Amino acid sequence: MFSFFKNNNNAGNKKKPSFKNINLSLEKSADYQHTFYLNPFTGVKFCLHFFTTLIDGKILQEDVLPYVLSKGFNDLDDLKKIVPIVDIQISEDESVIEQKLLNGYTMVTMDHTHRKFAFIATKNEMGRKVSQPEVEFSVVGPKEAFVESLSDNLNLLRKRVPVKELTVEEMSVGTITHTRIALLYLDGLADEANVNTVRQRLDAVDFDQIMDSSFIEQLISDNTLSPFPLLLDSERPDRVASVLIEGKIAILVDGSPHALIGPTTLVEFFNAYEDYFLNFIVASFFRLVRVFSVAFSILITPIYVAALTYHYELIPKDLMATLVTSRQEIPLPPILEALFLELTIELLREAGARLPTKVGQTIGIVGGIVIGTASVEAGLTSNVLLILVALAALASFTTPVYRIGNTIRILRFPFLLLAQLWGLLGIVFCFCFLLGHLMNLTSLGRPFLEPLYPPRLTDLKDALIRFPFFKQPNRPSFLRTNKSTRFNPSEGKKKLDIDE
Repeated sequence: MFSFFKNNNNAGNKKKPSFKNINLSLEKSADYQHTFYLNPFTGVKFCLHFFTTLIDGKILQEDVLPYVLSKGFNDLDDLKKIVPIVDIQISEDESVIEQKLLNGYTMVTMDHTHRKFAFIATKNEMGRKVSQPEVEFSVVGPKEAFVESLSDNLNLLRKRVPVKELTVEEMSVGTITHTRIALLYLDGLADEANVNTVRQRLDAVDFDQIMDSSFIEQLISDNTLSPFPLLLDSERPDRVASVLIEGKIAILVDGSPHALIGPTTLVEFFNAYEDYFLNFIVASFFRLVRVFSVAFSILITPIYVAALTYHYELIPKDLMATLVTSRQEIPLPPILEALFLELTIELLREAGARLPTKVGQTIGIVGGIVIGTASVEAGLTSNVLLILVALAALASFTTPVYRIGNTIRILRFPFLLLAQLWGLLGIVFCFCFLLGHLMNLTSLGRPFLEPLYPPRLTDLKDALIRFPFFKQPNRPSFLRTNKSTRFNPSEGKKKLDIDE
């Protein structure tokens, strides 16, 4: 289209495109139409320009044509009075023609000079209806998830945060796709430095296509070389509304059912939003289970390799007999045995994810049973390691955020390799390197390992464990919000005492 070639022209050529050139460029598309009409009352000849694949024909036939043909008008400004559509824009700028037409507007021109244009909103809104969350599903709590329509997603958030302070800044990103992006925050609450950081990074994005929010996450992250996601993505409107009230910033991308949230911390990736719908004791227990599961998933196979390769003396005698019996006919060293099973698990995961849902579930279950049993009977792997790898794979599924689950899958392999090279010392080296990497990471300039490093005792109340709501009167300190206090606990206690 014309805008694509325009971006590749000489930067010094500032000549604006003419209506004639734009029209000739658009006419190359079979779905572009321009039709001439004659107003019977005033004798004015006008023309409608539109893309048949982008507009709603019902709106054009019922809400536009009957009024422009049955009522007299002499100027395009009169269309605002006779056409019952709110979004009607009048412009003399020829450079906006292509943008409006490709966004579902119908353009009206009246004379042969084409110096004035009217744009009538006739866009055909197509997309999914609001449904249940698929990735962040919860047994209790709301059952609404974002969809691909930016307008619908903003509606879901406005419904939950019905205050004038909820600010939406819209911009267009992508030199070819011109994707609409919305930056959301609570004015007067969110730190202006955080807002400016996101705004500047979005303005600096120079990429030809933005198809999903994951594109934005990769383009504006503090460290694009890290395997850790530095912005939290969520498909739940209730979760996004909650973090906006905390003082964070959200990014919505048209065409994406996931919102980006920042600044974020590592511990938030292990906290499910369902935790806030449960008793704080139950929620804290589940959080600790997830943290233990992640540590188990990453370390259990490397510890197995290190113990059998270098540290036999650390294995209890009773357990040693079991291990010797399970490995007496295994021709492979522990590292090859572990890598074989780990790669098999990854193959099953990928196969189950890429195949249709029903077939994928069958492949995952049947493939795991058949391959696991066959490998043990063939003497390629021990039954003890098979159990450990299966438990590690199961533990990795406890993470409530999909992106961090992928990171955990990758982390096991460097731990395995260093365990083979230097045993437990290699595991310690790998852990120190990982810890140093996490300490250097930031999310929108804020420490990614907070509240563990730097230590923030007040923020620990909603980190690895969750304190009761009345014990959390302040917003997270690392956000540096303009209003740090959420509520006054003493006032709430007085009201309870009065009621009693």
